Amino acid sequence: MSKPQQTIKQAISYQGIGLHSGEPVNMVFKPAPENTGIVFIRTDIEGHPSVRAHIDNVTNTMRATTLENGEAKVFTVEHVMAAFSAMNIDNCYIEMDSPEPAVGDGSSAIFVGLIEEAGIQEQTAPRHVYKITRSHAIYDGDRFIVILPYDGYRITFTSVNSHPLLGTQNCDFEVSPEYFKEHISAARTIGFMKELEQLQAMGLAKGGTLDNALVYDDEKCLSVPRFDDELVRHKALDVVGDLFLLGRIEGHVIAMKSSHELNSKLARSIMEEIRETQP
Repeated sequence: MSKPQQTIKQAISYQGIGLHSGEPVNMVFKPAPENTGIVFIRTDIEGHPSVRAHIDNVTNTMRATTLENGEAKVFTVEHVMAAFSAMNIDNCYIEMDSPEPAVGDGSSAIFVGLIEEAGIQEQTAPRHVYKITRSHAIYDGDRFIVILPYDGYRITFTSVNSHPLLGTQNCDFEVSPEYFKEHISAARTIGFMKELEQLQAMGLAKGGTLDNALVYDDEKCLSVPRFDDELVRHKALDVVGDLFLLGRIEGHVIAMKSSHELNSKLARSIMEEIRETQP
């Protein structure tokens, strides 16, 4: 028996700046009808064009996940999507007057808090959950991400980094609202000082600070870590957000040094399976 779909009980707003654009943004989360999915609406563009958070609308995965549909473009959606996935929100409108959601504290915690503050409303229609029926694997040198059939939704991630304070980190968990909120949602994006100048030259990371990112120089951490293994927890958070562009799935994701690009390729591979099996 499948569980009913859920949305939020009431509209709730949040203001901040984008991680990469550095642009101010006003966001309003609004309840949405059954079978709507997660839809981003650009209120700063005439006609308020919208883009649904779906793998078919992903146009770029460099450093963040970008969605586009005509004039409606939003990027760095993964932290918002991770919160919706883990907190079991199926339907929501997100109005934004800028192309990038607020970075908040660099994690999903702010969005989990907003969902809890707005409240969760059960709907009537059953939730669609796709149970993975065969393994899918994406490889790129020493990096990979695979998904296996599994009774539930589980993420196992291994991060390997040459920085002396990072090294190899592992995490393994069943995705649930309780576990995500306590152990994963507050983990922030990682950044390195040596990369920062290069990123900013590319017009990225303009809104990054030592508080909303976990920043390292060659020897030490310049931020205050929230977890000993914050890097791998945030990588797992990104996987939860990127794979929610498929909707709800059941399977065991096993990843080694995966990225938005590999996560997206895995989502596309799974989407092919879904289309083959559904009439």
